[in-house]
Amino acid sequence: QVQLVESGGGLVRAGDSLRLSCAASGRTFSRYHMGWFRQAPGKEREFVAAISWSGGSTYYVDFVKGRFTISRDNAKNMVYLQMNSLKPEDTAVYYCAADLFVATMESPGSYDYWGQGTQVTVSS
Repeated sequence: QVQLVESGGGLVRAGDSLRLSCAASGRTFSRYHMGWFRQAPGKEREFVAAISWSGGSTYYVDFVKGRFTISRDNAKNMVYLQMNSLKPEDTAVYYCAADLFVATMESPGSYDYWGQGTQVTVSS
């Protein structure tokens, strides 16, 4: 089992950068695939990025490719989402998710463990 705590959200201007962090508990963190999702008011939770347990494979939704980078440090039990060139439409609560076996990286239903979320607000 793993517990997740996100941090790093905030209020920024369009074009700015933010780095979200996800701290995971548990000795077996390095075995978990990790994902970042986001949810804007009135919208469904949507996939942003994911990374395999080893960090060897990464996945991104098209609208963040070239702007966001997911990474992990298994020695520190941390996952990061570096977000550059932020846009107002990136405004959402961002969630970290984890699971040992992920059938579909882009599907929220593939992850059993979730953090509480961190708010990202991008002003125009």
